[in-house]
Amino acid sequence: MAQPVLVAGVDTSTQSCKVRVTDAATGRQVRLGTATHPDGTHVNPDAWWTAFCTAAQKAGELDDVAALSVGGQQHGMVLLDDHGRVIRDALLWNDERSAPQAQELTKRLGLHEWIHRVGTPLIASITITKVAWVAENEPDNARKIAAICLPHDWLTWRIAGYGPCKSAEEGKKALSHLYTDRSDASGTGYFNPVTNQYDRDCLQLALGSTNDANAIILPRVLSARETCEKADPHIAGSAIEGGCILGPGGGDNATASFGLSMKPGDVSISLGTSGVAAAISQSEAYDETGAINGFADLTGHFIPLACTINASRIIDAGCHLLGTSYDEFADLAFKSVPGAHGITLIPFFDGERTPNRPTASARLEGMTLENTTRENCARAFVEALLCSQRDCLEDLRRLGVPIHRLLLIGGGAKSPAVRRLGPSIWGMSIDVPHTDEYVAIGAARQAAWVLSGKDEPPAWPISIDETYSATADEIATGQRVYEQYDRHRG
Repeated sequence: MAQPVLVAGVDTSTQSCKVRVTDAATGRQVRLGTATHPDGTHVNPDAWWTAFCTAAQKAGELDDVAALSVGGQQHGMVLLDDHGRVIRDALLWNDERSAPQAQELTKRLGLHEWIHRVGTPLIASITITKVAWVAENEPDNARKIAAICLPHDWLTWRIAGYGPCKSAEEGKKALSHLYTDRSDASGTGYFNPVTNQYDRDCLQLALGSTNDANAIILPRVLSARETCEKADPHIAGSAIEGGCILGPGGGDNATASFGLSMKPGDVSISLGTSGVAAAISQSEAYDETGAINGFADLTGHFIPLACTINASRIIDAGCHLLGTSYDEFADLAFKSVPGAHGITLIPFFDGERTPNRPTASARLEGMTLENTTRENCARAFVEALLCSQRDCLEDLRRLGVPIHRLLLIGGGAKSPAVRRLGPSIWGMSIDVPHTDEYVAIGAARQAAWVLSGKDEPPAWPISIDETYSATADEIATGQRVYEQYDRHRG
């Protein structure tokens, strides 16, 4: 029997790196390796490289892999000098220090103009605000910038065999081999996902007088099925004739959507470090309120997306507060009632992105001597998580984005309380796909697509473990819970 053709999908996320070696024909996982990333909101990118090498080793090495793509956390700012060296720690999407720069840039150009030029409002998560923070607070570092890229761009570049060089001449040649895709570029704040072009005038606003935006190398934007490079044979593909080709990769939200084979009308709610409600839409989304980000997907469509900084960590905090396991926490929540007898948690533990309140903190409302019980507190934490994601769904609906099906994924989706209570507060049934690494699957599916050379991506089956529904009465009750949350959130 002929051996299957293997591809690899890499997920370089906030918390870890995962390398999934996959059968290109079926999408079946063959091997998987993982390695952790450092905690925090800023990190030396070398940690990502170390984690990738460890994860690849745990996945049985990549000598037999014919194609590879990387999906990665969006927005992280990687600054490189003219030798290809990292200038400073990358500021990640959840680093809120650039909130003042986001406000100032918005003021200078106007919210309407930013949304129509780059598809998204400027909040602290967006890359361009971090560039502005460096220009204002570290001008010497800003003057050194020869290239700006994102986590998945940088890791792909390293897998292709590039890195710091001995001279500026060699460095600039290496930097010309930086590649990205429209999904990740659309989260920078200096790329237009409709025209698929960088807006260097916007980038210049962020740099001010510290540097020339036109002289800075930005990764070349490729289509989803376009080959960018070949992997360094010491890293991947040494046993494959012709070596291992590299796909352009993508941002984590777009790559996960691709891994789930989502179509227009589908919305995924991903509960990880962040909470993301991402829809697939055939048309761009311009949200004049600034609540929705109009990102791009991997296939030529768009991903109207709302994101919360706080998601599964809400449940983590509740378990820590009450000293319980996750299962015990869910059992406590089930013993309470909808609305937690009047207790409401506003779960902005690390500030918040949706709504845009970067300096906010969490608080419990409506507590009395009578209702302050472990059961009610557990219920309030679960309902806060669900209501915060309902905020994201309401923002999508307000723009007219079709929502025909909800898919629930991420670590937070494992909670039985989230699964069972979600349909009542979200107002519709939810499908829970089989627990898997969908960013890595999406990256592997893209790698298989690039390898095939075909117009359409491979059709890989997705297994739905369970579907959860709510009765009309339960949905009406869930609506009242959301209204209680909405009053306290303000």
